[in-house]
Amino acid sequence: MSLRVLLPLLAIMLASACAAPNKQAVIALTELQQAADGRGSLLFWSTPQRRVGFASIDQILPVRRIEAGAQVLDLEPATRDLSDVSYEVDGKRYTVAEFLADPAAMGLIVVQNGKVLYEHYADGHDADARWISFSVTKSVTSLLIGAAIHDGFIVSVDEPVVHYLPRLRGTSYENTTIRNVLNMASGVRWNEDYADPNSDVSRAGAANGVALVRYLADLPNDAAPGEKFNYNTGETNLAGELLRAAIGNNAATYLSHRIWQPFGMQADAYWMLGEAGGGELGGCCINATLRDYARIGMFALADGVLADGTRVLPEGWMAESIAPSRGYDGYGYLWWLDGDGAYSARGIFGQTIRIDPASGLVIAMHSNAPAAVRTDYHAHQTAALAALRAALR
Repeated sequence: MSLRVLLPLLAIMLASACAAPNKQAVIALTELQQAADGRGSLLFWSTPQRRVGFASIDQILPVRRIEAGAQVLDLEPATRDLSDVSYEVDGKRYTVAEFLADPAAMGLIVVQNGKVLYEHYADGHDADARWISFSVTKSVTSLLIGAAIHDGFIVSVDEPVVHYLPRLRGTSYENTTIRNVLNMASGVRWNEDYADPNSDVSRAGAANGVALVRYLADLPNDAAPGEKFNYNTGETNLAGELLRAAIGNNAATYLSHRIWQPFGMQADAYWMLGEAGGGELGGCCINATLRDYARIGMFALADGVLADGTRVLPEGWMAESIAPSRGYDGYGYLWWLDGDGAYSARGIFGQTIRIDPASGLVIAMHSNAPAAVRTDYHAHQTAALAALRAALR
């Protein structure tokens, strides 16, 4: 999202009577507007700006509300002290408590068999605080496509994308299926370098609607569909476009009525839009509480079956979703595969939901890592969460 796109959106939100920003968000916005380097994307916010902005996206950028219902799925406490669980990074041992002392670790929750074993929040962050999810949202979009198949809006993942998005006929997507898009294996070239302001993700990672379709339509093929894995946020926004085209509704409302309310999420959430009044970013930016992050994992763990036995996803959808793809055996339908049947939703700056069906385990985190990917924080997070998973198997 470029500065020339971001600042008008910010101005719209500031002018909106229904979205008055809090003082901290105004300060962060002012600092962003005054940034000397001219890079307006939230990918390039400073750590203090992210600390405010990631908790206040609904007051800074256009969003659509995901409404919670009256019935909340209780998460019973079954407290265990997991702070002494240890892990190793670069030959040195650390504890979970030491990891959580890092200011980037905003929140951690460990749920097993529906009970909260461990929960931690950084100073100034709590169970009611929403936080941006980034690419964790990709996995939610995958769940919604499953729901759309179950509801009959989509016939199957083997349908061509152009059945739902005919503007892509005659482009590199002519022979791409929904399965190819969910597997990040469309065969279309895309650069996902978050540190490069000129990469595809920086230029079009927040594009939606006609602008997205036009951008993707100009990209060349790099491989045959289904053969090559290439991480591509643009195509997950395309998955959101496809979803909305199929259901004839916006994604936030569909999420609210098919999953958020029926499964018993605790709080309203917000989904970032490509533009004011536009469509949700299929690849990014649901803003939800940590406990509701965990409930997303529990919904997946239950294969989309509600507490009353109602099925929301096709039977076996999650098993299909976490089957290794032909292009890369570490990825399924917008889910990362972690080995031994475990899988995860992951977002830049350290957002994550980790799911281990064998032990009924869901671990979720809010994070504010120093950079989008590949920091020391990420290395410690990966090792610490793996140690927690091993300790609870």
